[in-house]
Amino acid sequence: MTVYIDPPTWPGHGRMWSHLVSDVSYEELHAFAASIGCPPRAFERDHYDVPSHRYADAVAAGAVQVSSREVVELLTKAGLRRRKGGSA
Repeated sequence: MTVYIDPPTWPGHGRMWSHLVSDVSYEELHAFAASIGCPPRAFERDHYDVPSHRYADAVAAGAVQVSSREVVELLTKAGLRRRKGGSA
């Protein structure tokens, strides 16, 4: 199981956030997210939003650190990218 996480550089709700993704399946992503305590509500279209204070936990659990650009490339290449508005 390999999942990926980008640096916590995305602002929102008074925090900085990372994106946690899989390049295999949503099932893999959901299983990993559950294993590190991400609530289901943190899932958005094709990724989990992970607050900066949980970034190290995700990496310690095995998430591979990649750039934000790589997150998009991984999702697109795997056919898992879901854009806002529902288009694929």
